[in-house]
Amino acid sequence: MKQLVDIAGVFAYLSLLTVGGGMAAFPELTTLTVDVYHWVDFSTLLHFYSLGQLSPGPNMMMVASIGAVVAGLPGAAVALIAFFLPTGLLTFGIGRLWTHLATWRWRPAIQAGLGAVSVGLVLAGAIIMGRGALTNVLYAALAIGVFGLLLRSKINPAYPIVASGLIGLADHFL
Repeated sequence: MKQLVDIAGVFAYLSLLTVGGGMAAFPELTTLTVDVYHWVDFSTLLHFYSLGQLSPGPNMMMVASIGAVVAGLPGAAVALIAFFLPTGLLTFGIGRLWTHLATWRWRPAIQAGLGAVSVGLVLAGAIIMGRGALTNVLYAALAIGVFGLLLRSKINPAYPIVASGLIGLADHFL
């Protein structure tokens, strides 16, 4: 039972950090799930996050995987509810207020400030993920190659992600 309470607390807290998307919460997700509670190791967390990126729907559905590792199906359900319910309710309430304050003079400044916060949080998540994932020259070259490909083309990102995963898998077994 304590595990379910811990899962609920961690993911409810993390849900409030997702300004700008799931990547914004990745640094704190790493700290809490890997370093503090030791629910998963960093490699497993990266795998869960990568699978979340590939799957349809919100990429942060991957929190169910962490909940399942810790406490089975009840853990997965608690993680999902705790992660999506607080921000869903907050978004609903602020959305109604935001519409009501459409002519408020501080509104553009708040929007600009939240944009900057979002970019900073996403960048911090990308840096932490990069430190853990780019462990050798091959993986760094793959990251640079995929980044360049995505910048220069309109290719579906799933294709180079899957290809990179297959190359990494081959590297692991060869």
